[in-house]
Amino acid sequence: MALLQQWRDKAYDEKANKGDLQRLWSAYFQKEKEIYAQLLKNPDEVVEGTVGELAEKYDVDLMTMVGFLDGINDSLKEANPIEEMEEDTKVNLGFDKALLYKNMVGAGADWLYELPEWNDIFDEETRKALYKEQKSSTTIVKDKKIYPNDPCPCGSGKKYKKCCGRNK
Repeated sequence: MALLQQWRDKAYDEKANKGDLQRLWSAYFQKEKEIYAQLLKNPDEVVEGTVGELAEKYDVDLMTMVGFLDGINDSLKEANPIEEMEEDTKVNLGFDKALLYKNMVGAGADWLYELPEWNDIFDEETRKALYKEQKSSTTIVKDKKIYPNDPCPCGSGKKYKKCCGRNK
């Protein structure tokens, strides 16, 4: 079985003890934060290696690294073959900085997009703009409903029902 499937079976197991899952995720998020802090210190350096080598480099177990690779994959300039990944699969961590920041915001991962390392990558204004861009991209805006007795939006001065709404 591919490593990614093993990770997902373990991390998203609905039959697992809730306390065990909570501990798993709590430990994972702490390790994830540490890995991102290291990556963001040199954001233009593309880290490469096998899954096993990267797990060793960042001092995490293999499954934690697989979870990390699953999480960062949508933010990479060149996606990794995470579906069929094994311990000796070569992967890279060359990420798009703006995309990574927005994906962290989209995931609601404030412990990641508020890391102090971001301050050296984007100024506060840029971070706010990226944050706003991500939040507005998922906001649905409905058109204002026009009722029959409302003034027609075409500007004729007539009621909607007597103007543009006549044919509807």
